[in-house]
Amino acid sequence: MKSKFHLVFGLALFVLFSCNNKQDVPFEDGLDPYPTLKKVLAEKDKYQVQILYSRIDRNEHGNPIFEDFSYNLNDETYFYPASTVKLPVAVLALEWLNEQENDDLDRNTTLLIDSVRASQIPSFVDFSSKDSLPSIGHYIKKILIVSDNDAYNRLYEVLGLDYINAKLKEKGLENTVISQRLSFPISPEENRYFNPVKFVDEEGNSILSLPERHTEVDYFVPSRPHIGKAHYKNDSLIQEPMDFTYKNKFPLSDLHGVVQRILYPMSFPEVERFQITEDQREFVLKYMSMLPKESDFPKYDSLEYSDSYSKFFKFDTSKDAIPSRFRIFNKTGWSYGYLIDGSYFVDFENNVEFFVSAVVYSNEDEILNDDKYEYDELGLPFFSELGEYLYQLELKRKKMIKPDFEALKKLHN
Repeated sequence: MKSKFHLVFGLALFVLFSCNNKQDVPFEDGLDPYPTLKKVLAEKDKYQVQILYSRIDRNEHGNPIFEDFSYNLNDETYFYPASTVKLPVAVLALEWLNEQENDDLDRNTTLLIDSVRASQIPSFVDFSSKDSLPSIGHYIKKILIVSDNDAYNRLYEVLGLDYINAKLKEKGLENTVISQRLSFPISPEENRYFNPVKFVDEEGNSILSLPERHTEVDYFVPSRPHIGKAHYKNDSLIQEPMDFTYKNKFPLSDLHGVVQRILYPMSFPEVERFQITEDQREFVLKYMSMLPKESDFPKYDSLEYSDSYSKFFKFDTSKDAIPSRFRIFNKTGWSYGYLIDGSYFVDFENNVEFFVSAVVYSNEDEILNDDKYEYDELGLPFFSELGEYLYQLELKRKKMIKPDFEALKKLHN
């Protein structure tokens, strides 16, 4: 009876509290100070904008309760996901390691990738790592800090398409299709072949070897999307839309859900969680939120990679340092005029936290592969303003129970 009383009393307080604290409606109120955001929302079809924003409140145990708000969200509407697909593949690589049940195999084990086809490239060294050797863990760092394409391709080659796509569907990410390497122009058929790989110990002895593998499954986007009015191919202008049938698909709600599964796995049924250890989860969180200047291996030039290099929301129109009270756990992507970011945004000092994912299309001439996209003029200002807009909404919100950020703060101590 006591716990029931507390529940009823708590709900009554929450209702009373909510009624006395009218909040702006996201994407409807208070848009005037944000001209690019307002412009994009007013022309949602032209800019193919989609937004998913999750407010977070806490129950008496400190567990998160999500309240979702969306704008023009449609998982059937195709956009090119670019580098955002690297996030689930990176986490699945850790899950795959656990499934091998080999005590000599972990994320730091040296990974050697060979080649047996003309379309394959071997990888035996990585001079950006501390010991100049490649590993799954080092590839994940490169993916999460600066979105390295080759690092993603190497994990793709270890896991293979059957594993990746089956695992994503098991976790409820039904609309996602992974079918290709990135920035690696080979045919759909060649993308279905996966390099032979070998894990070795410090003396070079083999721990685990996988031969070249091939999938018979034809992974493609079911809607067979075509984008734009023209596109360049091998320096020739083709006067027809570009075919994205054999490109990756990663809808916004799936990206949003992956970020949420990593931050708060217990908010999902066990079958939908990534099966990784707490140490592995903290590893992912650390590098999702790490700024390039904070990394020693790999080491990045701060002039080339500013704090906001891959942090679109709120900060990406500025090259200034991001204040230390903010941490953004995210994955971005940009290609063919699309800009995408899926983030968990935190302000430790003001107890602000929220999830936001968005995509916008910045390609006024509708020609793909011409390197003429309005990223700086429209795409990045949109994300900067959207992040600031939601942050200001969150600053105004009064919360009954404040979040405990101590575990997140320790990631970078």
